Amino acid sequence: MDPTALPMFMRHNPQLNKNGELIHLLSTEGLSRDLIMHILDTASNFVSVSDREVKKVPLLRGKSVFNLFFENSTRTRTTFEIAATRLSADVINLDIARSSASKGESLLDTISNLSAMAADLFVVRHSESGAPYLIAQHVAPHVHVVNAGDGRHAHPTQALLDMYTIRHYKRDFANLTVAIVGDVLHSRVARSDINALTTLGCAEVRVVGPKTLVPADMAHMGVRVCHTLDEGLRGCDVVIALRLQNERMSGALLPSSQEYFKRFGLTPERLLLAKPDAIVMHPGPINRGVEMDSAVVDGPQSVILSQVTFGIAVRMAVMSIVAGNEA
Repeated sequence: MDPTALPMFMRHNPQLNKNGELIHLLSTEGLSRDLIMHILDTASNFVSVSDREVKKVPLLRGKSVFNLFFENSTRTRTTFEIAATRLSADVINLDIARSSASKGESLLDTISNLSAMAADLFVVRHSESGAPYLIAQHVAPHVHVVNAGDGRHAHPTQALLDMYTIRHYKRDFANLTVAIVGDVLHSRVARSDINALTTLGCAEVRVVGPKTLVPADMAHMGVRVCHTLDEGLRGCDVVIALRLQNERMSGALLPSSQEYFKRFGLTPERLLLAKPDAIVMHPGPINRGVEMDSAVVDGPQSVILSQVTFGIAVRMAVMSIVAGNEA
């Protein structure tokens, strides 16, 4: 499903109830600045839970969280599982490869059957853009849906943990220049990050990559398009590198991964174009020697591992907020 041609119901905002409270998290698009800041502030309260001897709070005690990952994931699925467990929820990981979905059962029939097992919250990752929206339209009012990545459309919790990381290191968005480098064409993270960054009032957002990997209509999202790394990195405060999503590419969009690294790979030398205190981020998994040199991944400006740590707190915040609001 083309994310630029989403069904009409996705153009409304089914994430919010009549009081403007978050009942599902499907996209960063349509979230207000105040709501994003509320999520980030809530996450701040959960960061310290990791340092406790007993790493649990009782906010979702008695609730059942179903992780439905129709696409493979390690980092996202694991952090959602840890987050739900730390909220004291009962966590059920559906093995899609052995589920009825693999035998031809429809997505909505799968959801109906799981809902009959007293599910309270579905965390959904799916290869089709719009799948979490479809589920949110059909679940009971007391059931909540969190999008863990759908097709090429959105990855809202990744964007929110990126925003948390940026705020942690840079404090304020107003004067920041952020460069998003790489395979923007296939990236749901890029779209979600751009929506969040512009909503939070970031001074300038740049998308940087070869013409074959940057959609022609990106400028309408309020970003500056750069097709050379030098232009994209110069004077920026934050660099977000994206993975080359070879599994989503059709046709020869790049000569080779080596050629990509030669032109757009982050190295310590190229990073000198950014501000001296610029931070480097990546949603993972990282292809070392393709998106960035190991010296950058492991270097002093990298905050990639902090992103993973903050991701648990952000996902705790999202689940606790949506589960606390009714339709």
